[in-house]
Amino acid sequence: MTKRRYTLGQRAVSQEETRRRIVEATVDLHQEIGPRDTTISAIAEKAQVQRLTVYRHFPDEAALFAACTSHWFEQNRPPVPSEWDDQEGHARTLAALHLLYSYYRKTERMWTFACRDEPDLPAMHEPMEKFRNYLASVRDDLVKHLKPKRAATEHVRLTLGHALQFSTWQSLARQQGDWEIAELVCAWLNGALDSNASSKAGRK
Repeated sequence: MTKRRYTLGQRAVSQEETRRRIVEATVDLHQEIGPRDTTISAIAEKAQVQRLTVYRHFPDEAALFAACTSHWFEQNRPPVPSEWDDQEGHARTLAALHLLYSYYRKTERMWTFACRDEPDLPAMHEPMEKFRNYLASVRDDLVKHLKPKRAATEHVRLTLGHALQFSTWQSLARQQGDWEIAELVCAWLNGALDSNASSKAGRK
C-alpha cells in the first residue's frame, strides 16, 4: 500500500511538471510569435511532449489560455491603487500613470501580440476583458481623487480612459520616456478639467 501511494504521488508530481512545461512553453511562444501563430505542434515541441499530451492536459483553447494567462499575470502583475494610495489629485494620477507605463514598457511585446491577435481568437476575449475592467477600475479611482466638477467629469473620464490604454502609451513611447508621457497626460487632464469653463466662455 505504501509503495502504491508513493507511485501515485510520483505520477502526480510528474503530471504537474508536464503541465507546467506546457504552460511555460505556450507563454514563451505567445511572447515570441504571438498567440495567433502559436500551434499545438509548436507547443508540444517546445515543451518536449507529444501533441496528445497537450490535449490531455488542456482539452480546448480556452483552458490553455486560462492557464497561460494566470501564469503570466502571476509573473507580470499590473500596478494596483494601493501603490499610489499615499498620493492625491494630480500627484496620484502622475504616480499611477508612471507605474502603469513602466509596466507596459516591461511587458510591451506580450501586449503588442495580445492586442493584435484578440480579434482572431475568441479564447482571448475573456482575459482581455478582465484587463479592460482593471483599467476601468484604475480610471474610476483616479477620477474620484481628481474631484472634477460635475460638468467636467465626463471629459476627465474619457481622457483618462484613453490615456490608460496600451495603444496610447505605445504611440508615444518611442519619442518620450514614461515619466514624460505621464506628465503629458496630466497636461491633457488640466485641459479636461478646464473644459467646462472654456466652453462657457466661448458661448458668451
